[in-house]
Amino acid sequence: MDAVGSVDPVDVVALGESMVTFLPSRPGRLADVPSFERGIGGAESNVVCALAAAGHSTRWVGRVGADGFGDHLVEAIGAYGVDVGRVRRDPERPTGIYFRTAGDRAGDAHEVAYYRAGSAASAMAVGNMDLDAIRAGRILHLSGITAALSDDCLGLLRELTAPRAGRPLISFDVNHRPGLWRDPGGPRVLLELARAADLVFVGDDEARQAWGLRGARAIREALPEPETVVVKQGEGGATVFDRGAEDCEDASGTATFVRAPKVEVVAAVGAGDAFAAGFLSATLRGLPVRDRLRHGHLMAAAVLTAPGDHLPLPARRPDAAPARRPSWRDRADRLAALDDAGWGTLRLGPGWTEAAAPDEEGARGR
Repeated sequence: MDAVGSVDPVDVVALGESMVTFLPSRPGRLADVPSFERGIGGAESNVVCALAAAGHSTRWVGRVGADGFGDHLVEAIGAYGVDVGRVRRDPERPTGIYFRTAGDRAGDAHEVAYYRAGSAASAMAVGNMDLDAIRAGRILHLSGITAALSDDCLGLLRELTAPRAGRPLISFDVNHRPGLWRDPGGPRVLLELARAADLVFVGDDEARQAWGLRGARAIREALPEPETVVVKQGEGGATVFDRGAEDCEDASGTATFVRAPKVEVVAAVGAGDAFAAGFLSATLRGLPVRDRLRHGHLMAAAVLTAPGDHLPLPARRPDAAPARRPSWRDRADRLAALDDAGWGTLRLGPGWTEAAAPDEEGARGR
């Protein structure tokens, strides 16, 4: 393991399992789909890919098999500009893969077939991961999916979320996946990890399913320790409770709600991870709480209005120098700065990240 201080610091580090995903060539049951197209999936790596595409320095740390699928994951994630130099290769265990049907994950007909049991990522543990590289970021992003993979993975998350001097800001996305847990104690574990984090993302639907909580205020009361709690409320918007807000009046923090813009959805996948990336990007830039939520909605919209699960790859310069800040981030800044009336009438469709939209007229620049 490297000596403390020898790892290059980055804006955001994410730890978790990434898998090769096979996307159907047409809608229908998995039994009826004749062919699939290969892609990449993984909540934590999705977040740092989006952040890298937005111009931030990022690192993904995980374990993959010493196989072709592992090669593909490392190369594909690295193509976004994410540092993948600390990904471990496991000669004994395979890279996880999964197949899914087209369309919205919330649909009754949606199917996912996971082949991740015994994967390389499930062997992540305190003793075999580079903790210095994991902690060398301004923000460390984790999710509840990792905790469900194995007892060793849960032990690693408990180590990383434990109080310690110099700990990075811990961002935790609850990501409740009932099918991954081997025992009924999953919701209790997720609550424990969320309470140990500094910034928590949780959907109101998953809080209801996991903890029986209804409403943003009840969720905040169940999570009193984190500085910031973001409650995602689907197409309606999101509420954040932030104790660091200038107008904070009580221990729960100031409650700020921002409605999501209307979006012409092309593919209803990847929005949650993109929302977290947008919020984290604005947090790194020190933007006000309202604008952090707006950037979360805008980055989610960038994914929802495109056919894939990810933002487009950032353009690389011929001299191999880092990619310049993408123009769509400047556009997102202008949209996030709209007055309340302008934001309330915002409509986003395919191509809005590529060309100025009429909705931007009158927006205040930054």
